[in-house]
Amino acid sequence: MTSIALPLPDPSVVGRRDAIARDLVALCGADAVIWDEDGRRAFETDALTAYKRMPLAVVLPTSTEAVSAVLKYAKANRIRVVPRGAGTSLCGGALPLEDAIVIGVSRMNRVIEVDFHNRFARVEAGITNLAISAAVSDEAFFYAPDPSSQLACTLAGNLAMNSGGAHCLKYGVTTNNVLGVKMVTMDGEIVEIGGSHLEAEGYDLLALIVGSEGQFGIVTEATVRILRSAEGARPMMIGFESSAKAGICVSRIIASGIIPVAIEFMDKPAIEVCEAFAKAGYPKDVDALLIIEVEGSEQEIADRLAYIASIAHELNPVSMVVSGSPEQSAKIWKGRKAAFGAIGRMADYLCMDGTIPLGHLPHVLEQISEICRGQGLRVANIFHAGDGNLHPLVMYDANAPGEMEKAELAGAEILKLCVSVGGCLTGEHGVGIEKRDLMRVQFTEEDLAVQLRIKSVFDPDWLLNCGKVFPLDAVEAAMAAAEFEASRSAESGPAEAA
Repeated sequence: MTSIALPLPDPSVVGRRDAIARDLVALCGADAVIWDEDGRRAFETDALTAYKRMPLAVVLPTSTEAVSAVLKYAKANRIRVVPRGAGTSLCGGALPLEDAIVIGVSRMNRVIEVDFHNRFARVEAGITNLAISAAVSDEAFFYAPDPSSQLACTLAGNLAMNSGGAHCLKYGVTTNNVLGVKMVTMDGEIVEIGGSHLEAEGYDLLALIVGSEGQFGIVTEATVRILRSAEGARPMMIGFESSAKAGICVSRIIASGIIPVAIEFMDKPAIEVCEAFAKAGYPKDVDALLIIEVEGSEQEIADRLAYIASIAHELNPVSMVVSGSPEQSAKIWKGRKAAFGAIGRMADYLCMDGTIPLGHLPHVLEQISEICRGQGLRVANIFHAGDGNLHPLVMYDANAPGEMEKAELAGAEILKLCVSVGGCLTGEHGVGIEKRDLMRVQFTEEDLAVQLRIKSVFDPDWLLNCGKVFPLDAVEAAMAAAEFEASRSAESGPAEAA
């Protein structure tokens, strides 16, 4: 039994499920609507699989206009809506509700336009990250964000959570690689924000939309930056006798002024599991491993790797291996990219996503181990060390009574720790339901009030992705205030309200 509460379903909506499904079929066609129990069950959870809810119905539209029609219908009938990409969210961001229509954009996956001269691509939001890069690779371009789930995750989910990936250290996260979006608001209006140019006039609404977790609307198209591929790239692996030394090495590399493409961290439990899965040649006699990749010409690569090696040698590394071939490089990254799946073969886990200042890395890693030991749980650390984005995997047995609750407690303490050293609750996974009740750890009541008012501007009835991001008591207070203001305006009449 999990401890995270969700909004109670509206019985009047659930009781009309068959009629609502027939209306959706009339709007979008039978092929686009899933309303039988077995079909809906495939959408009852996302990658935070500890939590499950059967949706009212699922709609898989193939056009922006279809999304608009469904949202207009939901608004008119006061039906909740849960946006969904590929369902790879690790924070419960796409968890459905029993009285909500899930609108999935995975069938909207076309490349609409590519402009190599101006370095952008316009695509539908259901496309995967890898598919964007594949569409432009013949001209030696690529799309930079590369989450571990990039084979499956959609651009829609990346936009919702402001996802990053291993190479975000150099190229930034999603918000740094998106120029514009087409979005459908809850009342069905289709709006375009930003465009094909780097800077848009007026307020920076694009930065507001990216990372908003489906609270403001459903993005159906995006214009993304495409970048020229580097001449070459090569990773190296550096093993240390302790996580503290690895953390110090990361801090010193960044402080030196060198910005590698990626600096990834794995501790001993992660190394052992990933090596067994990928046979990548990870050293097993170390407690911590850094995977560091640089790119450029052959001379640039050699110079930068040599400089990084000189920094590492000051800390007496146990091992140091530079990739000698594209095949070896692919194996090194295969192990890292498959890490979450590899850990999942041996245990259930919660994947945390706190971000910290790099200088606190050794201390925080030590405290994470203490927190998990205190709950009698194991932890594997795999994360983007270069920008301080931690991903501790708190392992537990879902079949053992009480272990899930212990994992939740440990996860909460880890995130509180991140905030206490000057970091934040999430780097790229989002808040969802996982961190919703920790929002007050990072934000004051005044901060939350501002966020809630912005949400109310876009979605005054609170129908979009309800139960996510904001603590439920704060949401109830915001909704009550909005209803009070609306009733006052109605009673005062047009002249007095003006």
